Amino acid sequence: MERVTKLASEKPVVIFSKSSCCMSYTIKTLFYNFGVDPAVHELDEIPRGREIEQALSRLGCNPSVPAVFIGGDLVGGANEVMSLHLNRSLVPMLKRVGALWV
Repeated sequence: MERVTKLASEKPVVIFSKSSCCMSYTIKTLFYNFGVDPAVHELDEIPRGREIEQALSRLGCNPSVPAVFIGGDLVGGANEVMSLHLNRSLVPMLKRVGALWV
């Protein structure tokens, strides 16, 4: 759990993902299209990725990926991020943490 907290605070936006997950790809693409440069951790490609995935599950991420942290706080998965985007809350949140300047 401590490792997740440390990784989640390394940049304004952090995404825990799996390289084979289509929803992870969609969320990463959304942030890239905004001009955000998130830290992306592909859990199927890093050492101890399975441990991080289990910690994300304990934090309430279900499914465990994608898991998005903004400003060090867990926002949630694809459903939560898309809901924020559709209700126009995501961009102001990204600006607030310094991930967007426009």
